[in-house]
Amino acid sequence: MTVRKGRWADVILVVLFTAVLTGLTGCAEFQVRIDPAPIPTGDAATVLATLPVKGRAPLTGYDREQFGQSWRDIDRNGCDQRNDVLARDLAEVEYRPGTDSCVVLAGMFADPYSGRTIPFRRGRDTSDDVQIDHVVALADAWRTGAQQLDVDVRERFANDPLNLMATQGSVNQQKGDGDAATWLPPARGFRCDYVARQVAVKAKYRLWVTDAERDAIAGVLSGCPGQELPPDSGIAGA
Repeated sequence: MTVRKGRWADVILVVLFTAVLTGLTGCAEFQVRIDPAPIPTGDAATVLATLPVKGRAPLTGYDREQFGQSWRDIDRNGCDQRNDVLARDLAEVEYRPGTDSCVVLAGMFADPYSGRTIPFRRGRDTSDDVQIDHVVALADAWRTGAQQLDVDVRERFANDPLNLMATQGSVNQQKGDGDAATWLPPARGFRCDYVARQVAVKAKYRLWVTDAERDAIAGVLSGCPGQELPPDSGIAGA
């Protein structure tokens, strides 16, 4: 086929555009707007079966800042998410005066991850005794689809109460960025609730699971047939 001289510019532009688009879709900087979805109905095992199964994407480009502001007041109640989770998960809560019952000073914490009960008191040397865990770790999320989300959606993910649980600091450090295939809570009685929450978070934010992760979650859920998903936090738009 003979291409007329006047058509060569159009052909070159199409080739260049295709090459650029291909390059963008292959890198972490190419992001799409995928809003969180309502958590599906059904038990955790049923929803697990609907999650895509893929290998881990590279951690290339990952940084905590990719998930926006830490402990943002995502639900706009005047309190940051760390204090909201402490207030939700602790008992006998004491607040700092003058903060409209927002800043948690002290409380008793029954840690579901370890089964231990420990006191919490805010302070330079004591605040880290109780930490806030991302149930689906940020690095794990990055490797299973979050790098394709825009930063606003990732910020919602990192601050969504559905994905946040208070736990003993040493236990949180042991978990690191592990998924269910590499880490489960020491308290076996909480494992069904824990993996059900992971399934809910991944379904809401349209993330995938690896083969090993799916098998590990399915193995836990086989011991608690009909395990329900936790209720959604209601966090959708920001």
